[in-house]
Amino acid sequence: MNMRLAIQNRKYATEISSDNDGETVCIAGWVHEKRDLGGVFFLIVRDFGGFAQVTLHKHKGSVEQELFARVKKVPRESVVAIEGKVKSESKAPNGYEIIPDQMEVLSEASQVLPLDTTEKVGAELDTRLDARFMDLRIERTKQIFIIRSRVLKAIREFLDERGFIEINTPKIVSAATEGGTALFPISYFEREAFLNQSPQLYKQMLMASGFDRVYEIAPIFRAEEHDTTKHLNEATSMDIEVAFVSDKEVMKILEELIAFVYSKVRGYPGLAKLNLKLEVPKIPLRRITYEEAIEAISEAGEDIEWGEDLGTSAERTLGAMIGELYFITDWPCAIKPFYAQPADAEAKSKDTCNAFDLMHPRVELASGSQRVHSYELLKQNIESKGLSADSFEFYLDTFRFGMPPHAGWGLGIDRLLMSMLEIENIREVVLFPRDRRRLAP
Repeated sequence: MNMRLAIQNRKYATEISSDNDGETVCIAGWVHEKRDLGGVFFLIVRDFGGFAQVTLHKHKGSVEQELFARVKKVPRESVVAIEGKVKSESKAPNGYEIIPDQMEVLSEASQVLPLDTTEKVGAELDTRLDARFMDLRIERTKQIFIIRSRVLKAIREFLDERGFIEINTPKIVSAATEGGTALFPISYFEREAFLNQSPQLYKQMLMASGFDRVYEIAPIFRAEEHDTTKHLNEATSMDIEVAFVSDKEVMKILEELIAFVYSKVRGYPGLAKLNLKLEVPKIPLRRITYEEAIEAISEAGEDIEWGEDLGTSAERTLGAMIGELYFITDWPCAIKPFYAQPADAEAKSKDTCNAFDLMHPRVELASGSQRVHSYELLKQNIESKGLSADSFEFYLDTFRFGMPPHAGWGLGIDRLLMSMLEIENIREVVLFPRDRRRLAP
């Protein structure tokens, strides 16, 4: 039989069970482990579904003897295809073993591996990221990215059911989204352009189109010289924008989304591989004002004043006091972007805006606000931040021809995964992370 043809009909390890006793099947995957017990040889084959045990006996028939000699020489992590009969065996993975009739080595691996996929010998994170393709063969790592896929699917399900339209905005832009110098400049023919910090300007522009509810899941780029466990220079952001609402309404959407995602992922069996049991956050989440946050942090002994952004230490101090997901609201206008809507000056004791951050006890997850929808005020705010209104003409023009009140937020997918799965380093939840030092693989 031509084994290459049989591969087309192969089964995953988890598609076979003791109920298939006596049937002939084909499996294909990687040589995970080899166990030589003298007269018996166990070959553990790993595929995306799981593990299958192939059992060979040295003194049973010419076919099996020949395979016995071949299998012993196959290096670990080689790719093989095996055809054989299923035999019920309670001690084997999934309750069965395969007695082989044929084997083909599809790709022989080098004898020296960059890391141990059985995890009997640990590896540093840098080693794992340098050989990410092999790190993904480790069960724990694989489960992280299956869960990531499930989180993205749950987000889309939640928003699609609520009438949102998924959009795709440019990642090469002519102007900064939020000002500042945290931009990656690129050569765009005869002009200078930048990698986009956020879809902010474009999703706001769509509010003038009549698309009342939009969302995007896409990369964002920040040229910030951080070297921490929670920052990357390329991250995945999940953004929404909604017309005819205030910051309060989109905060409600955000907390409901988070609870929905947790509930969807909670029952996934792969969480056991991470030794996790997710608890769905109770909503509504707690809300504290920026002023209350500053007071609490100061009382805890941190040196912080009104108008300062919260650094890592302040976030951790406040998070330890609250101990669960929470919102910080009513931020000073001076430390929020130009598009954040100022609050009613008569109702507030300080110059605040209708902006909020969603916080995990360890890290900020999302930031949002009600947006300025007045052309004159928006232009004034842009210039007050030291930016040129001319650079934002394409954006400002949409506010001159009927822009409704609107609000939105951006949620860091990587940080959401990091916090959900209780992982310390954000690089573990990103397939190929980009930071100050890492540009490959």
